Amino acid sequence: MRKLVYLSLGSNLGDRAANLNDAIARLKKIADIVAASSFYETEPVEVTAQPWFLNYVVALETEKMPKQLLTAILDIEQQMGRRRNQQKGPRIIDIDILLFGSSIVNTKNLTIPHPALHERRFVLEPLAEIAPDLRHPVLKRSMRELRNALPSGQSVRRLSSKL
Repeated sequence: MRKLVYLSLGSNLGDRAANLNDAIARLKKIADIVAASSFYETEPVEVTAQPWFLNYVVALETEKMPKQLLTAILDIEQQMGRRRNQQKGPRIIDIDILLFGSSIVNTKNLTIPHPALHERRFVLEPLAEIAPDLRHPVLKRSMRELRNALPSGQSVRRLSSKL
C-alpha cells in the first residue's frame, strides 16, 4: 500500500542547489515524487555560526515502511558525503521525514511526525506552499495554521522553484 510522505531537504555546504537536485534524483530511484516546493534560503537555527541553508520540501509516494524509508534516506545522505561531526552543524545534505501518511511513530531512532516540525519556519514555509491544508496528525492543525502561529524571526526567503 502506497503512503504519501513529506520530506524536508536542506544543504549549506558547497553548491547547495546542486546538492538538493542530486538528493532529489536519488530519491526518485526509491519513490515517486508527486509535489515539490520552491527553494527557500534560510537562516541557520540553533547553531547560527554557519552558512545559510537552502531548503526544500517534497511529497512522495512510497510502498516502504517508515524504518525502510529512513534507512534508504540515511544511505543517500552517506553516499552524498554527509558526515555527522557536529549536531545541527554544517552539512552537504540533510533529509528529514516530516510526515508519513497519518502515521505516528515513536521509536529510539525515528519520530514521526518530526518532533520540531511545528517550530521550524524553514520547514513550514515550503510545506505550507505545497500542502497548506494538510493536517498534523497529533496537533490536528493545518500546515498553514502552524506556520501562521510561529513567532517572528527565523529568516526564510523564497527563491525560484528551479535553480
